[in-house]
Amino acid sequence: MIPITGHTHLTALLGSPVAHSISPLMHNEAFRLLGLDYVYLCFEVNEETLPAAVEGLRTCGIRGFNLTMPNKNKVVELLDELSPAARLIGAVNTVVNDNGKLTGYNTDGVGYMQSVKDAGYDIIGKTITVMGAGGAATAICAQAALDGVETIHIFARKTSRFWGRTQKLAYNINSTLSCHAILHDNKDQAALKESISQSALLLNATSVGMAPDTDASIIADTSLYRPDLIVSDVIYNPRETKFLREAREAGCQTFNGMYMLLYQGAEAFRLWTGQDMPVAEIKAKYFSE
Repeated sequence: MIPITGHTHLTALLGSPVAHSISPLMHNEAFRLLGLDYVYLCFEVNEETLPAAVEGLRTCGIRGFNLTMPNKNKVVELLDELSPAARLIGAVNTVVNDNGKLTGYNTDGVGYMQSVKDAGYDIIGKTITVMGAGGAATAICAQAALDGVETIHIFARKTSRFWGRTQKLAYNINSTLSCHAILHDNKDQAALKESISQSALLLNATSVGMAPDTDASIIADTSLYRPDLIVSDVIYNPRETKFLREAREAGCQTFNGMYMLLYQGAEAFRLWTGQDMPVAEIKAKYFSE
């Protein structure tokens, strides 16, 4: 273990809940392997306490931090600058502090699309259905569109505060890219059935089913599953959500959010340190089933 010194750079995760996160293990092991004088910690911070936390970390000179649920959208208004991708998405999961200037990035979409490849699937040129309109959902939709997914059906609550932002994202995708993005109300079960029937992949990009509320699933009607459907969850605790378990029992191919976490973290690591995370070693130690 690298000793903590007066020169140690602090990095962190802000979210609620965060006690389950394996990000500290991943980043601290990567720092150790590369001999970097950095440390990564978790802080229990929600949307109400986020403004004070961000200002405190800025004042203390933190090198950077990650955001997880529920903070990815709220943090946008607290930063000095956004990367082009973060501005398009309207959500941030990684912040870099350069002498008091906080710049927000979003590495979730890159991480998810790499995780699809890692799981052995090719969704380029195909149709997908995404459940959710939060930070992870919008990041994934944007990156999927950029990478060449043909059609994205997005399901969200029409009463959600993110509905308008997701409408704007769909408009931007449709007006600037060849991908076709369609936003639906969660209550439209007929549209959900039709969308899933056309899709190669169904993704839960919400917190539904995450520990400790593991009895919940984003999909109530399990008859929507079919054996050739790929079913994915951004959640990795538990490793198999009720959503994934029911899909697997219906014959679907499934994978969780573990590798998305790995690859989005690797990009954050690069932004903070300027070095590549030793992904192969981290994957073997913490991400093998």
